[in-house]
Amino acid sequence: MLQQILTDMFISPELLAELSEEQKQVLFIKMREEQVRRWKDREARLEKEDATLKKPKKASVKSVQWLAGMDSDIWVWVMGDHPADQSYEQICDDIIAQRAARQAQREAEALRAKKEAELVKRFSSVLMDSELQSWKEEVERQEVERQEVERQEVERQEVERQEVERRAAAQEQSQQEKREAEERRRAEEEVQRVEQKRKQEIYMDLREVREERNDQHWQDSLRKSKAADLRRRSIAKQTRDDHRRQSVKALERGRVAAATRAFGGDRPALPPKPKPRNLTVTSDTLNPKQGVQRTLSTSSREHIIRWFQEEQLPFRAGFQKDQSRIASWFHGIISRQEAEDLLSEGEPGHFLVRVSERILGYVLSYRCKEEFKHFLVDATEGCYMLLGHQIRFTSLAELVEFHEGEPITMSGGEQLLQPCGQRPSGVDYAELFT
Repeated sequence: MLQQILTDMFISPELLAELSEEQKQVLFIKMREEQVRRWKDREARLEKEDATLKKPKKASVKSVQWLAGMDSDIWVWVMGDHPADQSYEQICDDIIAQRAARQAQREAEALRAKKEAELVKRFSSVLMDSELQSWKEEVERQEVERQEVERQEVERQEVERQEVERRAAAQEQSQQEKREAEERRRAEEEVQRVEQKRKQEIYMDLREVREERNDQHWQDSLRKSKAADLRRRSIAKQTRDDHRRQSVKALERGRVAAATRAFGGDRPALPPKPKPRNLTVTSDTLNPKQGVQRTLSTSSREHIIRWFQEEQLPFRAGFQKDQSRIASWFHGIISRQEAEDLLSEGEPGHFLVRVSERILGYVLSYRCKEEFKHFLVDATEGCYMLLGHQIRFTSLAELVEFHEGEPITMSGGEQLLQPCGQRPSGVDYAELFT
């Protein structure tokens, strides 16, 4: 099954749902290694073809000329190496200073407009009084002209008086303009002082915000990187220890079995081999077309029953190791939810082996303290092995017996302690043996 997945480089969602987290990680690593191997083969083949079919290059009309330096070599300029190049901190400070200057200038313009409005409102009344006085003088002058003959002496006095008043008004207006200019100068100095102070405050605030943001981002990134690196190292170490321990255990069990056969130990006759399955890799396998049915994920219940009776029953799959009767941990075609319902009645360490309802294979369901785990058992090559593991067993009973003493994974410590039997209402594997 694993070989077919690596050949197709495809796994159906139904099959992926049956895998545990450890099996998913192992499967991902295997598929990635297969992709790298195919890429290297393709690159080697292309290099070989290019070497045999190398064509003469055509003369190109385009050319590139590089700028030469004083040493007659290609002139290269690396940003940051020149003494006049600014550092990253200096560039950031310049940007922050420009932002602070623009914002302070906008606030100063608003304050200047406010002061201008106050000054205009303050001195507008003086200008209105001056215009009114001029109008009165003009009316009086016209009245004096109409009465020039009768009031000649009075007119002369009135003209002199008006001249004196006009000079006094001009002098008053000049003094008023000077006071207004002085007030405007003081207002402008105050605006500039406030602008400079506000600019410095904004600059310091932006600098503190940037430093705090950069420091927090760097700390978060460093913490996440360390945690991910520690997690990867832990998973790799656990996988190596698990593989080494299971390989040594399998070798010891193989030596004991060989010694038993050498000294004439009684063992039941081997069952007949199942019908050979077509595992030939063709172009159709590498390039699946639309409409092609995948037997790994589209098996119906009748198809699974026929597969078990024709290919698995001759191996006495589901029986105890002595093949005397069906094992208590074996179950028929039941769903994941039904398996979890059965295991929920027991304690942590209870387990069962069920025929998968989605693929041609088995699933080892195990109850932990706080959850349930399901491990896919590959049975496509005339042997039984957990997907992603390297140890192969000749029967399901040997696989169960091995993991009764050894945990399935080092990280989870899933050790098979107590088999989960059938319900009192009836067995669920009757259709497989009829």
